[in-house]
Amino acid sequence: MRIKGTIIKWNDDKGFGFITPNTTDKQVFIHISAFNNRSRRPEINQEVTYSLTTDKNGRTRAEKATLPGDKLPLPGDKLHRNGAFSLIIAVAFLCVTSLFSIIGKIPLSVLVIYLAGSIITFVVYAFDKSAAQRGEWRTSEGTLHLLSLVGGWPGAIFAQQKLRHKSQKQEFRFVFWITVLLNVGAFSWLLTPDGMATFQLYSSKIVSTLSSL
Repeated sequence: MRIKGTIIKWNDDKGFGFITPNTTDKQVFIHISAFNNRSRRPEINQEVTYSLTTDKNGRTRAEKATLPGDKLPLPGDKLHRNGAFSLIIAVAFLCVTSLFSIIGKIPLSVLVIYLAGSIITFVVYAFDKSAAQRGEWRTSEGTLHLLSLVGGWPGAIFAQQKLRHKSQKQEFRFVFWITVLLNVGAFSWLLTPDGMATFQLYSSKIVSTLSSL
């Protein structure tokens, strides 16, 4: 059953607010992830149409919300809505990196860098989302982009889609995909003889420096 109401409270930084249904004064919680059209940001006093559901604690909340002019997505739109294409890119890249490591095309250390970087990046995203929800100190977007640039971007994609964090801010997404392209470009260069020689040279220097400490 679809219900109409009005957004009476909205915190855009934290991505949630409250709706007052047209038929009652009881407020309904709504999260940014409940909106089908992620390219639009909700505003106070805006009309919204939604369905009701309950979370794991039995609290009522809105889902499948649409703003004026939006339509409920067709089943074929689900792939795009869930960011599945981004996840496929991340998984495919990690699989290719693993394969190249197994056949000796790249050193095992490269695969370790991507896996460790992805795990660290995912954790940082999780902490940042938690801090945003509590209104505490946030991780800077520059730090998140740096982590992606040095190899943590697969983990960033998993965090964006699974945690629903930083997945809708267009400016952030634009810079993020630039860091992905730069990193993949560096990875492609690493597959060349010059790239591999440079990587091994600097790797040996780093190992030597750490051994002397």
